[in-house]
Amino acid sequence: MHYITQILNWISLSLLLPVTILLIAALAASLVTLGGFGSTCLGLLRQRRGREIALKELEQDHSIDFSRIGSGVFARHLHELAELGWDEIHCEKRISDWHRSYERELERAGFMVKVGPMLGLMGTLIPMGPALAGLASGDIGSMAYNMQIAFATTVAGCFVAGVGLLVHSVKRHWYAEEISSLRYALDVQLRRKEREHEAR
Repeated sequence: MHYITQILNWISLSLLLPVTILLIAALAASLVTLGGFGSTCLGLLRQRRGREIALKELEQDHSIDFSRIGSGVFARHLHELAELGWDEIHCEKRISDWHRSYERELERAGFMVKVGPMLGLMGTLIPMGPALAGLASGDIGSMAYNMQIAFATTVAGCFVAGVGLLVHSVKRHWYAEEISSLRYALDVQLRRKEREHEAR
């Protein structure tokens, strides 16, 4: 039994370096994601008025004035649907493609939420063994060093998960609102085409 636990201890200690490297990489990725999220926030806030104008025109059963709604993501998507002639099958396919691309983007943020605490917990538990061994042998310096590693990895893992949770939660609402608005625009245009067809 002693040899088995010793083997497990060696395996655990050998994982500390890979876990630390992965945690640093995840931390760098979370910082890049946070920066991109900030720029996306500013862009979407600027585009919000254009989307409100487009939806108001649709509510009033007017044609969309593309010169007034700007050149944001929502405006480009509406323009693509208009270029397809508001054909139901092709437009539904295009909206589904956008929806899938948004889901893939959200999966990356969701992965950060899951992998951050996992790496942080591993980085916390692995140094605890040497820290306790140092405490038992009276080596306070070794114990303090390993505890420092444990606390640092915990904080880094929580930061990665926090960034992922923030990005996932906010973007999920944004993307759901955009897809809903695009489907609404398509339904309004299809109803208009149907009325024009009946009037002939």
